[in-house]
Amino acid sequence: ISAHPDDVELGCAGTILAAREQGRKVGILDLTRGELGTRGTPEIRIQEAEAAARILGVSIRDNVGIPDGFFQNDSLTQLALVPYIRKYRPEIVLANAIEDRHPDHGKGAKLIYDACFLAGLRRIETVDEKGDFQEAWRPKFIYHFIQDRYIKPDFVVNITPYWKKKEEAIRAFRSQFYDPNSDEPNSYISSPEFLDFVEARSKEHGHTIGVKYGEGFTTQRILGINDLWSLI
Repeated sequence: ISAHPDDVELGCAGTILAAREQGRKVGILDLTRGELGTRGTPEIRIQEAEAAARILGVSIRDNVGIPDGFFQNDSLTQLALVPYIRKYRPEIVLANAIEDRHPDHGKGAKLIYDACFLAGLRRIETVDEKGDFQEAWRPKFIYHFIQDRYIKPDFVVNITPYWKKKEEAIRAFRSQFYDPNSDEPNSYISSPEFLDFVEARSKEHGHTIGVKYGEGFTTQRILGINDLWSLI
């Protein structure tokens, strides 16, 4: 779950691809349509998001449709997100960075965390698209991927085998990233240097665990293990 279309691709696409190869069912839920973005349009970004979803092989990609830039972590917005959590019933949620350059990322992280908790309270009643009442559901784990600002990860996932496919998913958002033939205005993420940075960050995280590419995550709870060899 992430604030904008392309947040997931930049932050955790490699981890999604690894989970898919392991036979896991994965979906993406975007909170907004990214309608305040400097480049492109909401309609174009939805098309790009669908293209990226096909590259990643996810089961679904949905959009809550809350306002880009202006959403708050309040009861109305939390209650807009709860039905999606109950509908898709994820075991693990990967969410925005806990703090970042873009205010929506930190706000999104807290909103997602709180909505996941509230979704598990049975006295909060919600209905699905057909008007049927939904059962309470709370994900077991929430991990936050690292975005623009450096945050020391609590763990790093090896995504070396999936780097090229992650890069392909990022580049599916053609309106947003570097395109020498584009006549769109420049933005923070549209320079070739930004994509160089994304690769460098992934290499930095990979280096910390002795691989070429990695994706870092933070967690708000201590991870428990039953076997030291599971850390190898």
